[in-house]
Amino acid sequence: MAQSIDELFTFDEHLNYWAKERPDGIAMREGEHIISYGELDDRTARFASALIAKGLKKGDRIAWIGKNAALYFTMFYGAARAGIVMSPIGWRLAPTEWAYILNDTAAKIVFTGEGFDDAAAQLTGKLEHNPEIIGPAEAERLISETPRVAFEPATIDEAVLQLYTSGTTGNPKGAVLCNRNLFGLRKYSKDLDLPYTKWEDDEAVMVAMPCAHIGGTGLGVMALGSGLPGVVLPEFTPDAVFDAVEKYGVTRFFIVPAALHMLLLHPRCKSVDYSRLKYILYGAAPIPLELLRQCMQVFGAEFIQAYGMTETTGTICMLPPEDHDPNGNKRMRSAGKPLPGVEIRILGGDGEEVPQGEVGEVVTRSTNNMLGYWNLPDATKNTMTKDGWIHTGDAGYMDEDGYLYIHDRVKDMIISGGENVYPAEVESAIYGHPAVQEVAVIGIPDEKWGETVKAVVVPKPGMSVDEADVIAWARERIAPFKAPRSIDVIAELPRNASGKILRKDLRAPYWEGYERMVN
Repeated sequence: MAQSIDELFTFDEHLNYWAKERPDGIAMREGEHIISYGELDDRTARFASALIAKGLKKGDRIAWIGKNAALYFTMFYGAARAGIVMSPIGWRLAPTEWAYILNDTAAKIVFTGEGFDDAAAQLTGKLEHNPEIIGPAEAERLISETPRVAFEPATIDEAVLQLYTSGTTGNPKGAVLCNRNLFGLRKYSKDLDLPYTKWEDDEAVMVAMPCAHIGGTGLGVMALGSGLPGVVLPEFTPDAVFDAVEKYGVTRFFIVPAALHMLLLHPRCKSVDYSRLKYILYGAAPIPLELLRQCMQVFGAEFIQAYGMTETTGTICMLPPEDHDPNGNKRMRSAGKPLPGVEIRILGGDGEEVPQGEVGEVVTRSTNNMLGYWNLPDATKNTMTKDGWIHTGDAGYMDEDGYLYIHDRVKDMIISGGENVYPAEVESAIYGHPAVQEVAVIGIPDEKWGETVKAVVVPKPGMSVDEADVIAWARERIAPFKAPRSIDVIAELPRNASGKILRKDLRAPYWEGYERMVN
């Protein structure tokens, strides 16, 4: 009997399977450049053979510095087939940050993408080892000229991908992910009658988020797992997204709320034909209700909120389309329910489970949980328990129907006069003010209360923000102790490459001279 796609758990198995089932089906598209599944099988096997010919073996690391590209995915899949671990590095990072990650991985080869010809010069004198640095033309030559040889494929639990956490605090850590992490959960949902877990043969997945993040590389893996085209955008731009939807038949994509907001503000937005678009997945930051309403109205697609992190190989919790209501409802403030095969618990400060509805730290266990942090046994031990639970660092609670509500990062919580204040809740209250385009909330030191709440806002173009008016607006919507005591107005919020607001950068000036950011 033919093997079912739900029983495939490695890159090697998937590439072999689709090469037989859909040799002429589109595997990847980058602009007008198309690669079929037959070609992808051949190209990835040749790339694996080229790495082996260069002396690389299972467990060795290679790295990519560049934007999203069909070449990157070809090399990642090829290396993964042979158990050689790919580590994509954020192209927006500074060369010293590239060097930190390269030194940490001890990558044997660094591959660079189009437009990164000067990466070698920028890394000169910064690397502790001597990796070979190969540009895109040479990489293509390697793939086309290396004969395909037999190799031992990676097993289900062998590492294939090393993604570095955003580093919103301290140095980034390398989360090591294996085949099982990337493909293991699918078997739990195969028998569910949920349309958004099923794929029609004419669908296409857009990869718009950076490949150095799970929201980028993970979408490429999702396309491969479904045997569908991955439409690869070098980077997120509104025009590229609109073109992908109109020209290339994209039916679903993942995007962060800040990028959704950029789409809505673009002059082209309202004239695009979204008739093929089925699902927009969003995550990585809470979405204000008013923004979600506007998006639902304009795009006409069904919305799915995805909650997860690099360490959980992306999504572990999902708020399905049926819980999204343009009139608003309680569940739209939640992260949804755990995916089939995922366990979630809420723990108090004593490590014990808290009663339903009480806020505590979210911990999770599933086949999605990473193998660990690369070369950081203590950090791994602090994050993962011996029996397989990951401490997410997020504060939240579960309701009586099993929906997870995320309040915020535990470390971002503000304690004012002994009361816990979660920035996301205050931000949601302020968002929607007619003069405010974006908002971030932080705690600043206060002699009397320990910390007080400050909102940092970006005004809408051509508008000015009145501090007293915003504070009054917030006080009408949340408890007075949660409302901001002061407002700063700035031109742009600082963000990392995945779109997350860098609250530590906003907090830093106020906490100068304090030993730690808790007063």
